[in-house]
Amino acid sequence: MSRAAVSTRAPLIALIAGEDSGDQLGADLIAALRDRYPDARFVGIGGARMQAAGFESWYDIKELSLFGFAEVVSHLPRLLRLRKELVARLVAAKPSVVVGIDAPDFNLGVEKRLRAAGIRTVHYVSPSVWAWREKRAEKIGRSADRVLCLFPMEPAIYEKHHVDARFVGHPLADRFALVSDRTGARDFLGLPHNVPVLAVLPGSRASEIARLGRSFIDAARQVAANLPGLRVIIPAANERVHATLKALLGPAQGEDAPLLLDGRAHEAMLAADVVLLASGTAALEAMLAKRPMVVGYRVSPVSYRIARALNMLKTDVYALPNILARAGGMGDNVVLVPELMQDDFTADKLAAATLALFQDSERRGAIVAAFEQLHLALRGDLQGHAGDLAAAAVAELIEDGRGG
Repeated sequence: MSRAAVSTRAPLIALIAGEDSGDQLGADLIAALRDRYPDARFVGIGGARMQAAGFESWYDIKELSLFGFAEVVSHLPRLLRLRKELVARLVAAKPSVVVGIDAPDFNLGVEKRLRAAGIRTVHYVSPSVWAWREKRAEKIGRSADRVLCLFPMEPAIYEKHHVDARFVGHPLADRFALVSDRTGARDFLGLPHNVPVLAVLPGSRASEIARLGRSFIDAARQVAANLPGLRVIIPAANERVHATLKALLGPAQGEDAPLLLDGRAHEAMLAADVVLLASGTAALEAMLAKRPMVVGYRVSPVSYRIARALNMLKTDVYALPNILARAGGMGDNVVLVPELMQDDFTADKLAAATLALFQDSERRGAIVAAFEQLHLALRGDLQGHAGDLAAAAVAELIEDGRGG
């Protein structure tokens, strides 16, 4: 649908974001919808970025920013009261559409109640139906009139369950250049151009650092002992993570000592030759930076046994580059990124896999070429405007609700 065909009447659009990443998605979506509806009013739950884009937040986004089962359970009565109040307020306001951004445990329940009340609903960011129970797609379809997907393999899964899903591109794919600038990143961080560089990202939360950090740091030290001149850089996600990493590193010694950064994860990846990281979004970011990587992770033995016993995990790879490569037709058994999980997550194995990448330039080149293909596949169009494509999908529902 062209923008010229969109009604000029100002709609009320509700958005519900539950954490920082959702706040960024919401801000991009508001900006793109504002192009179509200059006088639209945006309300719901959002953070500072959304509010800077003209959003009216009825509640503090921190109300939904919870991590971990125990934390959610302890706050459950308050969350249920918030959900009931929010649903009643939205039903009374009668918005043209409600967009739940990620936070599925909260948003899908809200969306289901609003849809039953006759309000059009969108769920933006599909839960990982390709990794966990695929039949969850049916439940999501009962909550949302439309699902906006960040990964190209997701709509086909929803189609099997008769759910309207659209691939709109991944916003991170818009934020990385197709050809990365290693020299510029090293200049920015004050690193020499002619030395090998290893970026280490052992997690974004202090709890992850406590569980995984020692193994990552010991692995980096082993690599440095076998690779003369190696510079190790470690970006810390926040002050608490910085303090935890600093304690693990101990006193810095010499110019080749690990460089601990305040943030700057993207710059660290771009400056590196190889990245050693904890499984998660960082693996996708390293892929978009076109950097060969080694991925490691370990959860508690009890959690791992429960997941396996219940057959909850539907894939034998964990890192997003490997999942995307297989879904994108590079081969059912392809492993672009070495994965060292659970019992394999040891400093010795992490170091060996990382050193092997440094020592094989041909392999690194092949990985970079594959990452370039995957980057293009994650763009919703050749220009790479995920927010704009998401806005187009939301605007279709708004216009359909008005009778075209």
